[in-house]
Amino acid sequence: MKGLSKTMRRLGLIGGMSAESTTTYYQLLNQGVRARLGGLHSAELLLWSVDFAPVAQMQAAGDWARAGAQLAQAAHVLERAGAEAVLICANTMHLVADQVAAAISVPLIHIGDATAGALVDQGVKRPLLLATRFTMEESFYRERLESFGLDPMIPGEGARERLHAIIYDELCQGVVDVGSRTAVMAMIERGRAEGADGVIFGCTELGLLLEADAVGLPVVDSALAHVTAALDFALAEAV
Repeated sequence: MKGLSKTMRRLGLIGGMSAESTTTYYQLLNQGVRARLGGLHSAELLLWSVDFAPVAQMQAAGDWARAGAQLAQAAHVLERAGAEAVLICANTMHLVADQVAAAISVPLIHIGDATAGALVDQGVKRPLLLATRFTMEESFYRERLESFGLDPMIPGEGARERLHAIIYDELCQGVVDVGSRTAVMAMIERGRAEGADGVIFGCTELGLLLEADAVGLPVVDSALAHVTAALDFALAEAV
């Protein structure tokens, strides 16, 4: 087992949105630390897991300020508990990322930046963004991608509604349906026909439904990209 000349940085996770994908974050972060450092090493993590039901109600009502205040309070508590950076373990709630970042003095590792950087590294220029309706239709996420020189596409209105329902009514509740997988793959095929040269799993649950290798285009799973950026930060001084 390798030793450390300096300790890894402690990460604070705001999770529960949904609990399904937060479990993925926990597993990937610990697997990543073990892969990089070897032996019995594991990630130093603090987790604030919210009850997603009231947050989802705030989303549906457009009450982003109240949802942002809840996450900002969580981030503040995580920093006081010793977190040296904070992650919002969900794409959609990055709509309130600025509000959360303003509540803390440590870095907020942004999922949009991590995703965009991974797309650029793969040479993707016109990715198809698959996500919740909020993430696809609001400007906060697409503008982040555009700042990296990307030209993101989104599915048509009917497909966006179907995908949003798949995420909230199925994946966030631990349901993986073969028919839904077929429907999303059809969205990808249409996107490819319309000029998409890559795909963003822009909901942290989509990796539960789709295998990246089966898509037939370069894929960036936002959860995996986010975890990779977090590991780079956490282990920057661990040797």
